[in-house]
Amino acid sequence: MRVTATAVAVVGIASVLAAFTMIGFVGRSLTAQAADQATVRAQQIADGGVRDGASIVVADPEEQFVQVLRGSTVVASSANIAGSPAIAIPAPESAVPVRVPTVAGPFIAASAVTVGPGRPRTVVVGLSIDDVDEARHVVGLALLVGVPVLLIVVGLVTWRMVGRTLRPVEDMREEAERISSTELDRRVPTPSREDEVGRLARTMNRMLDRLERGQERQRRFLSDASHELRSPVAAIRQHAEVAAEHPGSTNLEELTQVVLAEDARLQGLVDDLVVLARLDEHVGPSRFDEVDLDDVVLAEAARLRSTTSLAVDTRGVSTARILGHRTDLERLVRNLTDNALHHARAGISLGVATSNGHIALTVDDDGPGIASADRERALERFVRLDGARSRASGGSGLGLSIVREVAVAHQGAVALSRSPQGGLRAEVRFPAP
Repeated sequence: MRVTATAVAVVGIASVLAAFTMIGFVGRSLTAQAADQATVRAQQIADGGVRDGASIVVADPEEQFVQVLRGSTVVASSANIAGSPAIAIPAPESAVPVRVPTVAGPFIAASAVTVGPGRPRTVVVGLSIDDVDEARHVVGLALLVGVPVLLIVVGLVTWRMVGRTLRPVEDMREEAERISSTELDRRVPTPSREDEVGRLARTMNRMLDRLERGQERQRRFLSDASHELRSPVAAIRQHAEVAAEHPGSTNLEELTQVVLAEDARLQGLVDDLVVLARLDEHVGPSRFDEVDLDDVVLAEAARLRSTTSLAVDTRGVSTARILGHRTDLERLVRNLTDNALHHARAGISLGVATSNGHIALTVDDDGPGIASADRERALERFVRLDGARSRASGGSGLGLSIVREVAVAHQGAVALSRSPQGGLRAEVRFPAP
């Protein structure tokens, strides 16, 4: 309604202004036409000559008059203004409105000067401009009726067009109102036309797609997290209950080792969940600093050499600096190396290289690798493929998903492929600063 009211108001103001302009134009046009006719008639009479005392015949005494002056003295005139005083003489080639006492109505008067022997005379011719006022009145009445009709038509057309245009928007609003947090599979109706409304509907549906996928990921994450957290808690409870029922046969050292192992597993899982939650909510560091990625990789290699008997090859590590958060990058590298060590047979290889505006971090192992069909799924949360790869028990299934989230937070990407060593290659590509 506001759009319709605005359109009617704008058209109404424009119509009123146009009406006054038209009335003025009609008046000026007809007055100018009468002035031209009076000028021509005065010149014709002046060219024909006029003698003093003559009575000049006019075609319509109510519509025109003629007066001849010598100086300021009337020497001849038409019968309808006989005896009238001298009329103010308009300047040559100009016309002025005048009134005479013996003829009703306004006139437009023009003058011409006689040429010939004797003293020059001035011929003044007046033509009635009653028709001008009548024309103004007719035009005014027409506009007085036409403008309201026009406004009604504009209002109806605008209301109908706006209603048809905004009907899809109202349908979208009603459907969006009905969509709740438990019905994210619903979508707003999409108009077939390619305009702003259609693009808005498609954008809203894409947003709902993202919300639905996010909600599904969140549900799956909560379900998997609760299951993973339940396992170590259940193991600790089970051993504690057995120890309580059979205190004499309980090996305290063995019980302590089991509880500490499950506690470490639980602590690691909670830490991973906290990291993922922080990355999901984008509540990480507000800005990145320059980080020497090669230093991070070499520091991790030194840690590995002190904790494992497997070979750790760092000959492919070259100097590279990126913008990032050092703690998150250290976790990314550690998760990659832990995953590689978990499946390697003889050793792993680390590499850092710069090419084509990107910095590539690679971790290779000589383990069983991952089938190409499973590589993308391996980056998802709580996914384990250890039945084919591991030589020991699997982890929480969050390591590679944390790697991907950290990489994305640094405008990077993760790709899994076959390693030249025969196992898995995990490659993370960062933009060079």
